[in-house]
Amino acid sequence: MTIRQRRKKLKEMERGTGLSEAYTATLTRLKTQKGNRAALGLKALMWVLYSERPLRAEELCHALGVEIGSTEPDQENIPAIRTLMESCLGLLTVEASSPTVRLVHFTLQEHLSSDPTLFYSPDSTIAEVCLVYLNFGSVRNLSPTLGTLPSTIPLLEYASLYWGEHARRGMTENIKRLALRLLDKFDQHISTKLLLSHYNEEGLYPYYSLHGPNPIGFTGLHGASSLGITEIVAALLEMKEWDVNATDSDERTALAWAARRGHEEVVRMLLERGGVNLHHVSTNNERTPLLLAAQGGHEGIVKMLLEREDVNLNRADKFGDTPLGWAAEGGHEGTVKMFLEREEVNPDHEDTGVLQTPLSRAARRGHEGVVKMLLEREEVNPDRVDGWHRRTPLSWAAANGHVGIVKMLLEREEVNPDYVDTRYGRTPLFWAASSGRAGIVKMLLEREDVNPNRVDKFGNTPLSRAAVQRHEDVVNILSNAARRGHDRVSRMLFDQSNFHPVLPDSQNKASPSLSRPKGHNPVSSTLLERDNLSSDRSSQDFHEHPPTSSRHDQFVEEIPFTPHDLNPDITGSHGQPQLLSPDHNAQPRLLDPQVSVPNSTHSGHPPQPPWWSQPLSTGPLKLCFSRRKTRTHPNNT
Repeated sequence: MTIRQRRKKLKEMERGTGLSEAYTATLTRLKTQKGNRAALGLKALMWVLYSERPLRAEELCHALGVEIGSTEPDQENIPAIRTLMESCLGLLTVEASSPTVRLVHFTLQEHLSSDPTLFYSPDSTIAEVCLVYLNFGSVRNLSPTLGTLPSTIPLLEYASLYWGEHARRGMTENIKRLALRLLDKFDQHISTKLLLSHYNEEGLYPYYSLHGPNPIGFTGLHGASSLGITEIVAALLEMKEWDVNATDSDERTALAWAARRGHEEVVRMLLERGGVNLHHVSTNNERTPLLLAAQGGHEGIVKMLLEREDVNLNRADKFGDTPLGWAAEGGHEGTVKMFLEREEVNPDHEDTGVLQTPLSRAARRGHEGVVKMLLEREEVNPDRVDGWHRRTPLSWAAANGHVGIVKMLLEREEVNPDYVDTRYGRTPLFWAASSGRAGIVKMLLEREDVNPNRVDKFGNTPLSRAAVQRHEDVVNILSNAARRGHDRVSRMLFDQSNFHPVLPDSQNKASPSLSRPKGHNPVSSTLLERDNLSSDRSSQDFHEHPPTSSRHDQFVEEIPFTPHDLNPDITGSHGQPQLLSPDHNAQPRLLDPQVSVPNSTHSGHPPQPPWWSQPLSTGPLKLCFSRRKTRTHPNNT
């Protein structure tokens, strides 16, 4: 008899069977309630089940208090939330974190939806309630310039944004009558401002907000076209002679709205009227209806517009982006295919807006189907450098982890897998390592023409960037590539003849291992496990200043470095270290970076200060211990 007991029973049934039987029994009891409780409970369930978004408690109560045919809201007819919840017998609940009403369990939605006779025409009912609410005299009298909505009409926002969605799915004559009344002088209604603000959030009406200007010019034809309600559009066109090229405050026509929103039937109706200007552009972005349809990937509309002789296929927007470029970036394969079939379209054109070709835009976004279609065209250069960051399609695909596209591009002989972009000096391997794309890093390391140790303009290597970004798997791949026999350096690094035992304090015995600091993260663990890795090596270009010796756990290595050596100790820095001249008469000794050395009588070097007061180094090991960038200094130890 309590909510807690019902929840407990539901949890028990989740582990077994009987949920459907329990729902059926509860609905049966709900329908047999006395008075108006049965009708109230069923209406509440219908609104929660079919609403376009979760409803707040006050929204649901006001919706259930609207009577069809009324002209003003009746506050005395609005049920209390407690009465409403009791009428639903525990099938509805109010969220604790937010005041929204939802079904008590997700399986209840499946159960209610499986019975088509439970609710009669729910979308029509909801649309009617919303339109009655918007046609209330007190609502119509609200100023369209109002910045804050009154708290006494909480259903205003939902009714303004979603009445069209429900009406499109359940049109009736009464809905048509109420809609035509609302759309009369639509640009002077507060709901228009709410609708345009909603479109702004979806990116359909940029720079518009509830606090913006009055939506002058957004007529009922604009509204019905944007909502895609064909019956209403047809009724409006029959009522009076409309100027189909009339524009709103953003210079958008009804055709532009229907094309951007993807309402194919409305576009066909408007085109049949004749006299439609296909080249009319909006103010803020200068996009034609064809470009808007291509941007949204609405193939049917694009096909209709391409059949018109007076359409310009290559008309770019204000920023220089073409319809093909937008379709490629959106991954709309059908739309891209239609454009590629036209001779007027250049498939390798670099849009002046993003300074990228359709191939680069598709590769960056990971649209394999579009990339495949473009690569099949002979005019498309698969290795073309864009004018934005001076990067190739392979570089974009590698950075964003699009394995399939990387594989397709590497199969082309024209593609340089080790191309260095001129802006940052980074290769596809660098971008993949920096972004933690382990699979792509493996793929690129299998190529002999990829330099795994190339340094960018800031002195960083793929390994150092992977370490500072804490990509453990990438660090492990790069630091063990030599061990796997990736290139010729692997034989030098792990040939025991190249290692010399360290004799601490001139004693002819093996040095103890360097103790591992407690609490190190997986990336540092990977780096510390490398015998050939100096955890404290400071940043320096080893190509210009090759070291003669290196301090390690148990060995001092003397390895000739070449530009293609895979050395996990080469890291990046903005500073230039000043290396000490090596003392060849001094005997090597083991330095523990976690322990201060008060004096040093055998090494030939001056006493070392405590480790916490030494200048910071940016070796891969140190980088992986720090989440933020630090100003680095040369380490002269």
